[in-house]
Amino acid sequence: MKGLFCRAAASDAELTFLMEEMSPPDVLCSHQVRVRVKACGLSPLDLKLLRDVGVHRELVPVGREVAGVVLQVGPKVSSFQPEDEVVGILPLDSSYSGLCEVIAVDEYYLVQKPEKLTSVCVAGALRDGLCAYTALHTHARMAAGHTLLVMDGASPFGLMCIQLACYHGLKVLTMSQSAQQHTFLEQLRPSVVRVIPAQDESSDLLSVVLEETGGLGVDIVVDSGVCLHEDKEEKKLLPHKHDIISVLGVGGHWVTSHQDLQLDPPDCRLLHLKSASVSFLNPEVWTASSAQQGRYLHVLKDIVEKMSTGVLRPQPEEALPLYEATVAMETVQRHQKKKVVVQL
Repeated sequence: MKGLFCRAAASDAELTFLMEEMSPPDVLCSHQVRVRVKACGLSPLDLKLLRDVGVHRELVPVGREVAGVVLQVGPKVSSFQPEDEVVGILPLDSSYSGLCEVIAVDEYYLVQKPEKLTSVCVAGALRDGLCAYTALHTHARMAAGHTLLVMDGASPFGLMCIQLACYHGLKVLTMSQSAQQHTFLEQLRPSVVRVIPAQDESSDLLSVVLEETGGLGVDIVVDSGVCLHEDKEEKKLLPHKHDIISVLGVGGHWVTSHQDLQLDPPDCRLLHLKSASVSFLNPEVWTASSAQQGRYLHVLKDIVEKMSTGVLRPQPEEALPLYEATVAMETVQRHQKKKVVVQL
């Protein structure tokens, strides 16, 4: 069988994706299950993160968000039986590509897939759901009545944040990057309080937020990256870090996806005055450490149940055939597309 792998070059900008032959799993360990993969979601590969956690491989497996059917279970597996439909995210050190026809994975990384959900839908949305859950529940400790600002509401991750927050009774504001996104976000149900057009230079983020919150600022800000410097081109696409700190209310939480965030002393001083906090969103910690394994499985179950009942409604992704996976992964790695789902 074949799987998709990445060959790292001298720099991370020169990655090569290729299909390689791989042997199917022979003998299962005690807590492993053999799964026939039906769909796999492709997300950008972070080789620096892999190196940081000690994963050094010439060929790195690609595709970790998988949905499929259990073929065989190990002798000590208690959660699944053959023919069960499952979904999960493969660990960082997995030797299998999610695009292999058959894989072996520990039962602790999988949950049951509800019948209502298609494999393509859940494989494409599971990671974004996990990110949203981690940002709002784990980091921001959201509660009914809080005010949330989602900086990129039309992205798959931003949409999950909005829907999860609305379900829990939060007041949601968001930003749009284009007229098309603005229309899409205004038509969401349940609806957001305000859609702020980022492309409109006359729209001042701080004044709009203060107007909507009675001058108090927001309780939670979730970004998808920030602009660290006064770069006009970059600032059109990403919010500036000072703008985000300015809109936070007293005791507010800023959850950022920017792993190289740098805060200057005036920024830290403003955060101190507001008794506000900054959290770094890295969903990989769930599978990189076994300390929260039980809680992680609870989170995954909650996400797929909310998707099944319609609380979380991801944008439908068009499934691609396996022979298009290599080219599709290249577009995802260059951030030309947010997400790709491959159907096997």
